[in-house]
Amino acid sequence: MTIDLDALMDLQRAFLPGLIGMRYTEASKDRLVAELTIRDDLRTVGGALHGGAIMALADTLGAICAFLNLPPGAGTSTIESKTNFFAPVRSGHIEAVTHALHVGRRTIVLQTDVRDATGRRVALVVQTQAVLVD
Repeated sequence: MTIDLDALMDLQRAFLPGLIGMRYTEASKDRLVAELTIRDDLRTVGGALHGGAIMALADTLGAICAFLNLPPGAGTSTIESKTNFFAPVRSGHIEAVTHALHVGRRTIVLQTDVRDATGRRVALVVQTQAVLVD
């Protein structure tokens, strides 16, 4: 399955992913990768990238990766998300890589590994997406 990265960004440009500046760099049913450049308006008062920005990136990637694994006509929504933060990041960019751990009939469980430009792990997010069918 080939996914058009530009089309994916165009769908989200006017929403939170576009506002925070995330950029998709790789997309398939099995693996979704995006980057986020650290800017002043995404920092905490202490100067580190805000954890909410990291979580927004991870949640978006998880939702899109789940969407790519849905049966025809189904939708999805995050029902649980757990984030572990390991290190602050103050400059450069972060890269997030998401893959599905479990694709079931009612839930999809995903893991997002977030690293800084040197490859140091910044956060690890595991989330569960509901599979919504009519």
